[in-house]
Amino acid sequence: MLPTVAIVGRPNVGKSTLFNRIVGDRVAITDDAPGVTRDRIYAKAEWLSQKFNVIDTGGIEISDAPFLAEIKAQTEIAIEESHVVVLVVDVQNGVHPDDYVVMRLLEQAHKQVIVAVNKVDDRHLMDGIYEFYQLGANDVVAISSAHGIGVGDLLDKIIALFPPSTGEEYSEDVTRICVIGRPNVGKSSLVNAILGSERVIVSPIQGTTTDSIDTEFVKEGEKYVVIDTAGLRKRGKIFESVEKYSALRAMQAIDRSDVALVVIDATIGIQEQDKHIAGFALDGGKAIILVVNKWDAVEKDDRTMEEWIKLLREEFQFLSYIPIAFLSAKKKTRIHLLFPIIRKVFANYCKRISTSVLNEIVSDAVALNPPKEHNQIKLRVFYATQVAVKCPTFVLFVNDVEAMHFSYHRYLENRIREVFDFEGTPLKLILRKRE
Repeated sequence: MLPTVAIVGRPNVGKSTLFNRIVGDRVAITDDAPGVTRDRIYAKAEWLSQKFNVIDTGGIEISDAPFLAEIKAQTEIAIEESHVVVLVVDVQNGVHPDDYVVMRLLEQAHKQVIVAVNKVDDRHLMDGIYEFYQLGANDVVAISSAHGIGVGDLLDKIIALFPPSTGEEYSEDVTRICVIGRPNVGKSSLVNAILGSERVIVSPIQGTTTDSIDTEFVKEGEKYVVIDTAGLRKRGKIFESVEKYSALRAMQAIDRSDVALVVIDATIGIQEQDKHIAGFALDGGKAIILVVNKWDAVEKDDRTMEEWIKLLREEFQFLSYIPIAFLSAKKKTRIHLLFPIIRKVFANYCKRISTSVLNEIVSDAVALNPPKEHNQIKLRVFYATQVAVKCPTFVLFVNDVEAMHFSYHRYLENRIREVFDFEGTPLKLILRKRE
């Protein structure tokens, strides 16, 4: 599981700007995919080869709630999810009473805390950081999130506080499956149906599952582990924010999985949060299967499934390559159809293409549809090779990485998919300039 950093603090101190600065282009990349809309509260980041998750608590909105309740709600969620907390304060406003409140809550939870004194845009503001030591944190760092000043020093301190890595939890021959989705779509029921026994408590009350549960099993000679994702308990005034944060625990399960089963409730239909969660699995580079649950409760005729497939393809345009399974976890109907799909997408997720064959396909694609000039540069593709599996990753050596338009990038990916069966798995195409 990747370590997690939470960014907390009062409104308008620069939390979201710092979040965007830390995660960099990873936020912007998601905008290229059609049909993807996301709350920018959770993303992956990397510093000095250390990967980690980042939570931005700036997105919480609690109408008609006292200011203190909002601060406390942000902090409680951060406490529950994070390994390190960055408390962002404003040097220009000095120490605020609510900064003390947040700090006390973090101390009670025994969290590693770094105080990031933001908006230190000029040298003459440096002296203002010293008063923030009275909050009681061991680490106080001056930054300007808008200009990137001091953010590297902050990241150095963050990764130094991460717990030591425990390495792989399961051997390479184990297929790791996570079950993700909105609250109450039937995730725990699906886990029970997969396992063939009532291993997980099932309840119609949202938020029943509060801890991640791993269960290892063997099916038809293949080893698996299924990871049931936890939800957040609803607590008082923060209930409005729980839906936004329901993906946080799912992300932790996604990090540890190979195949993500994105569960959708057929009785309710497709919700925006379904696309958000599927998008998180895509960002994680995982094989994905859309599972339409509670299929027994839908009134059907001979065209119902066809119409559902058409609707899902329209709503999940950014996942056009993934398979769809219709089943009822509660009734245990059509469950037998799921495992052949899991085996297939996992095999595709681990697939490796020989360099000679890959180069032949890429060369043919370029010859068939020569790239147009982009950024006043004509693209030339010299060489292609696969550098990783899980998910399949390809490096294209080109004359200039700025010469490839995103539409041509997509064209090359589609050509690879047309020749090789990569159903269910994302592909990464990385451009490198040939020296």
